[in-house]
Amino acid sequence: MDRATLSAGDRLSAAGERVTRQRLLVANALAADGRQLTAEQLYARLRRQEPGIGRATVFRTLETLVDAGVARRLELDGHVYAYVACLPEHHHHLACTRCGRVEEIDEAYIKPIAERLAADLGFEIDDARLDFYGRCATCRAEVRAASA
Repeated sequence: MDRATLSAGDRLSAAGERVTRQRLLVANALAADGRQLTAEQLYARLRRQEPGIGRATVFRTLETLVDAGVARRLELDGHVYAYVACLPEHHHHLACTRCGRVEEIDEAYIKPIAERLAADLGFEIDDARLDFYGRCATCRAEVRAASA
């Protein structure tokens, strides 16, 4: 399912948030990119198409989108955050540290780990959010080709 076909407006409403033109603009721009973007990167892109949008509006809107489950915050080196549009189903991420591509991975990959933790440690897990950082297959191939 394409991220853009999911209604960010419906998801914002369901989370009790106001649906504004700026929030939809930010959500759609984030979904269209398909990569992790810092708030500053997203702001720079949005300014080209919407010169009147404010920096603070973009930064605040990203946090609202995270709270509503429309986006996810990923931590980059140096404690800088990047954001990625998310599908509503529970999932986790593979984030390429070279090109910024983010892939969603299904809960089925993580469920056995959570079940083992619960069984071995007696810990009741309410939620898990895992992000794996490394290099995607395309970047790995490019690095191998360049070093050959």
